[in-house]
Amino acid sequence: MLKIAVLISGGGTTLRNLIEKKAANLLNAEIVLVLASSPKAGGLRFAKEAGIEHHVVEIKSSATPEEIEKLSGEMLQRCEQAGVDLVVLGGFLKKLTVPTKWEGRIINIHPALIPSFCGKGFYGRRVHQAVLDYGVKLSGCTVHYVDNEYDHGAVIVQKAVPVLAEDTPETLAERVFQTECEALPEAINLIAETKQ
Repeated sequence: MLKIAVLISGGGTTLRNLIEKKAANLLNAEIVLVLASSPKAGGLRFAKEAGIEHHVVEIKSSATPEEIEKLSGEMLQRCEQAGVDLVVLGGFLKKLTVPTKWEGRIINIHPALIPSFCGKGFYGRRVHQAVLDYGVKLSGCTVHYVDNEYDHGAVIVQKAVPVLAEDTPETLAERVFQTECEALPEAINLIAETKQ
């Protein structure tokens, strides 16, 4: 079975969704490791409650690019030690440096339809506000492979949602998150099928 690590920075709703999908036999993977970029990451409690090995590798906002690269390496080293096949960025808000040996083995979920509304600075509420400001009629989410550019790697799964006239960033975010809850497990299961 595919062994995955989930990297988080905040509340851990994506991690909680994956734990729930696994419990319902809807995820063809085992979550063997959770790594957080902050000791304040609320998602750590979901890992603890589920009995999943978890650690904090703190990446401060003041970290230099060299420090970030070193800490990225530490995270991936922990993944390697845990026998991880696939790294899932689930609300991980730091730039991860991807060495050659990890290419094609790290995925991310982004709350918009890449290549629109993505890149440096486009995360969380900012994405949904930009979608509303631009006036597009469709948004959604994208699961993609991670490379060394923001929100850039090959797309695995995309799901669209309508943007409604009365939407706020919060209502749009909620509707997009519902699609994320389906798209990410679907992408992981697709990858698991190719590894069998």
